This record gives sequence, C-alpha cells and structure tokens, in this order.
Amino acid sequence: MEPFVLASEHVRLSVPTYADVDAITAACQDPAVAEWTVVPVPYERRHAESFVRYHVAEGWAKGSVCTWAVRAPGDADGPLIGMVGLTCEGTPAEERAGELGFWMTPDARGKGLCTEASRLVLDWALDPDGLGLSVVTWVAYVGNWASRRVAWRLGFRHEATLRRHGLQRGVRRDAWVGTILPEDPREPNEPWPARAPARHRGVGEHVSVSEHP
Repeated sequence: MEPFVLASEHVRLSVPTYADVDAITAACQDPAVAEWTVVPVPYERRHAESFVRYHVAEGWAKGSVCTWAVRAPGDADGPLIGMVGLTCEGTPAEERAGELGFWMTPDARGKGLCTEASRLVLDWALDPDGLGLSVVTWVAYVGNWASRRVAWRLGFRHEATLRRHGLQRGVRRDAWVGTILPEDPREPNEPWPARAPARHRGVGEHVSVSEHP
C-alpha cells in the first residue's frame, strides 16, 4: 500500500519521514508518552530513526500498519504535532480488523486535534471504499482518561477492563478495551464515566497504548 494524505480544515496527516526524526525524538521525552505507550526509555534518536525506517516504511509496504504524522493544515507538510496509526490484521478474503493508536505533543493537546485526526483515519478504515474493516479496537492502560475521552468522542464502546492485558517494557498492565463497528455512530454512545477524575471531565487528549514510535 502506498502512503497517502488525509486532511481536514484543522489537520493534515501524512507519512512520517526522516525530516521528522528530531521532532519524534523530542516528543518522546514527554513523561506522558513514556507512561502510556511502549516507547523505549530512555528514548534516543536512533529509536526514532528505526521507527521511520522500519516500522513506518515496512508497515505501509505490507499494508499491516498505516502510520500518519499529524500536522497543521496546508498544502505542504508542516511540523509534526502528533501521530496516528492503524494496525490491521486479516486478508482481503476475510473480514478484517484493526487497532487505532494515537499520541499528541503537549502543545497540541486539548484542542480537539487528536480527535479530528483519529476520526479521519477511523472513517477511512471503516468505509467500504477504504479498508472496509469489520471492527476497529482501541486499547489504553487503565488510568489514561485522556485517551479514553478521545475514544469516547469517536464512538468507541468500552467493552471491558482486562487484567494484565498490556505488556509495557516487560511489565503487564491492566487495560481498557473498546470497539467500534462500521454501522456505529461516530459520537459518544454512553455517558462519560462519573468516576473519571475532575481534570478529565473537560477537553483532554493524550496517547493510546498502541501507537508508538
């Protein structure tokens, strides 16, 4: 599969390149990225180089992982402000599934950009004229309320809390799991959990466990 651009009025999604290596390295110094994803710690420039060279390039070539850098809108690529990825499984001869992951740089959070960027990817993934996936899953470690809020806004249904489901740098962590189907509305389908911390009752965007450089 050849990389392509997805765009809206507020974001432009294009393939990460070597020009983004320094920005990726800087973004992955953020404690929140380390806390909620599986990035190496400490995160070094060589990790970002490997991410672009292998994870991104091979994922697109095989059609197994589609990764976009989130940027400001425009006709040309601007600075990287986040990342959205879709991991796919299955063959064209069977019903296929995917898993959505995302993260944003600190300065880009709280503006609705993560939700908008993720919606572009999700709509393409579930559209019969796009990937035509039968289901897309979202996974986040328990406690990542900002990631859960993005998934909630996109219409993911929280299905379960799975004990020790996620493996992070050799340690098992409990995880939330949500799903969305092609026929589901792309809007909240259940009340926002009353037990969520007060600081996550408003606008909040963070990182999900599955998209990692």
